[in-house]
Amino acid sequence: MRRPAARCFLLSLAALGAPALSAQDAAAPAPAIPTISTVKVTAASVPTPEQVLAIPPAMREMLQRQVISRSYSRDQRLQALVEMIFSQHGLDLQYDADATYTLSEIWQHQRANCLAFTLLFVTLAREAGIQARVQEVGQVVSWYQDQGVVYNVGHVNAGVDVGGRYGTVDLDRNVLYDRHGPQPIGRERALAHYYNNRGAEQLADGDLRGARAFFDAALAQDAGFAPTWNNIGVLDNRLGDDQAARTALDTALRLDGRQSAALNNASALYRKLGMTAQAEAMQKKLKSVQREDPFAQYMQGAQAERAGDLDKAITYYRRAVRLYDTAHQFHFGLARVYFLTGRLQRADRELLRAQELGGSTQQARYQAKLDSLARWRAQQAKR
Repeated sequence: MRRPAARCFLLSLAALGAPALSAQDAAAPAPAIPTISTVKVTAASVPTPEQVLAIPPAMREMLQRQVISRSYSRDQRLQALVEMIFSQHGLDLQYDADATYTLSEIWQHQRANCLAFTLLFVTLAREAGIQARVQEVGQVVSWYQDQGVVYNVGHVNAGVDVGGRYGTVDLDRNVLYDRHGPQPIGRERALAHYYNNRGAEQLADGDLRGARAFFDAALAQDAGFAPTWNNIGVLDNRLGDDQAARTALDTALRLDGRQSAALNNASALYRKLGMTAQAEAMQKKLKSVQREDPFAQYMQGAQAERAGDLDKAITYYRRAVRLYDTAHQFHFGLARVYFLTGRLQRADRELLRAQELGGSTQQARYQAKLDSLARWRAQQAKR
């Protein structure tokens, strides 16, 4: 079975303007904001929910032949479904971060990102009599930057129930979930994710009308989906409609007052409008949210480590560990900077903790790190 290492994201455009600024770049001069006359504008063909989830006849025939007809056992059908999706004799599905596809497009291109894969897997599993659901994770550990647009990374996967035994089917085995873990969502919310992703992709490509059409479709599925309201704020700002942008961002924050992307965007917009006090209040709230967010602390630690400020990196990594002490990645980051600053006993301790938390898949990796550290210390002792 092929399990590509995937970076799966739900797109929430994190800053106003083009190219967008991350929170760390907020002090940089603001770039010019393109108007509707300077960007590509095309009409988007927005698929209906039924079209998004429609199983192509050839795919349905493959499912019947390779999964349903092979066994009445749901356990065996589940395994057969995974094999069908990834094997060369089945779909031979490949991971593609940009492939927010309908099921028909997945069949045509044999590519999907984590959202499209999850919709595919859940739809086919249900067709095969397996109880399955879409699950979302509010945060994962990474952020990505592409084409001047900063994406806030969330994650979706599939949950399955086979005879009262619950499991998760996930393209990415290395993703670090937030403390809440995967939470089940309904069809409307899952489709809101799909339309929001497509809208963000259109916006990144400069197709503002297309982006608007997909964002409207997302809100038609779930009017309370805060990431879409944030993205509409970005869109309206690019069109020069500051009042509409403010309304959209205020709505996003009313729905989710701790959404970092919307806080950052609202601060930038208020500053642009000369509303300095409101902008500073938003920045203060953003810093407060980030201080309580282990992922934000970890990222700031990684940034300080890359910049060579190891004492500051230790401060951030330690805070991340205090906030989320069962994340082996955080302990490994702390061990790394302890080692680089010569605090070898502390590095030992954090590496052992990372190994303990990492489970079987990480045991060999961390044992190798521990062995290397032991050899280095032995060499130093001989000298």
